Amino acid sequence: MNASLPIPPPLPAAGRTASASPRPRPAAERPAANAVPVFFISDSTGISAETMGNALLLQFPSVPFERRLIPFLRTVEEAREVREDLDAAMDGEIAPLVFLTVVDESVREELLRTRAPVIDFVSGHLAQLEAQLGVTGDHAPARLHGVGDSRRYNRRMQAVEFAIEHDDGQSVRAIEKADVVLIAPSRCGKTPTSMYLALMHGIFVANYPLVDEDLAGEVLPGSISAVADRCFGLLTSPERLTAVRSERRASSRYASLEQTRWELSRARRVYDTHGIDFVDSSSKSVEEMSTLILQSLARRGTTAR
Repeated sequence: MNASLPIPPPLPAAGRTASASPRPRPAAERPAANAVPVFFISDSTGISAETMGNALLLQFPSVPFERRLIPFLRTVEEAREVREDLDAAMDGEIAPLVFLTVVDESVREELLRTRAPVIDFVSGHLAQLEAQLGVTGDHAPARLHGVGDSRRYNRRMQAVEFAIEHDDGQSVRAIEKADVVLIAPSRCGKTPTSMYLALMHGIFVANYPLVDEDLAGEVLPGSISAVADRCFGLLTSPERLTAVRSERRASSRYASLEQTRWELSRARRVYDTHGIDFVDSSSKSVEEMSTLILQSLARRGTTAR
């Protein structure tokens, strides 16, 4: 790191950013001993049950939950064993919650015999769709997160391979195929965001670090200047970046608060100078950031499909 680089004056808080104001922190949680048991039960991976169930549980930030995933539940016999576990949980100090995504009617009916409260994400909605469409669904498991649409699945796998090859500026081969190029100083969250976009959405993502030379000149790295219209920036807070870097190189200039302040301030100037959308990763989850990036791509019409 170049110790002679000056620290620019602070930038105003307001600016063109894809992020919203951070949400207030949740109230203090109750002791873990009071955790509510939560079961996510599915005849497939359980990703849908967890995603939808957790979306509801997030509305109760002061309540601690003890989560358990039970995936690939395919037979009535397996369902009976799980139902017995749920009934046993009902005899505990705190009644459990059950989130269910099972499409096989016999398996679902067995599970619904439990004394535990169940939130069934399939039966009512599926029946409503069948009535509206005038067609009976095939009630086959693994439709959402199985191979299913082979074309979409293959694209997701290709996108993951692309993200791995183009992680942290390792390669710029076929960079023109990128739907988006994430840029940011080191350790701002480029890699996990890239992998999430690739695996979940089939987006071809390259990510590239902004180093001192780029930041000092407020320029984009020459190797990605040809795809400047597909760049998207990440920022974080200096304190968080210092904490993350300290896990790798404690007591180094790389992890110093002075250095992280300088890099982030300069990165913001790069984004402003080149008209690059950005998001603050210190107040957003990977899922939230990915959604904002997808919205940016849709506005610009740069996503290859």
